[in-house]
Amino acid sequence: MKQLTDFTGQDSSVYESGTFKTKQNGIWKRGSAYLRIALYQATVAGISKQIHGPRNPILRKYYQQKCQEGKPTKLAIVATSNKPSRMIFGILSSSIPFQDNQQ
Repeated sequence: MKQLTDFTGQDSSVYESGTFKTKQNGIWKRGSAYLRIALYQATVAGISKQIHGPRNPILRKYYQQKCQEGKPTKLAIVATSNKPSRMIFGILSSSIPFQDNQQ
């Protein structure tokens, strides 16, 4: 799973030097930029509010959970954009069709 996160370029960067540790960490810009952008845009579309509820209730619930933990909006979106890649990996590795049991 770590290799998939590395490939998508959404693993967090940690900058440390001696006793210095930064408080603002971003994501590494290595890996596939196209895949990273596609996952980000799909996540933003999935968590957006619609008339009849969010387009993807699983992503919306995870995004709201991250926001309630005190994460800034963009950080919560990046954390949520890791969720579809984990879901796709689970579906492909188990060969079991996806079923949304939350509704």
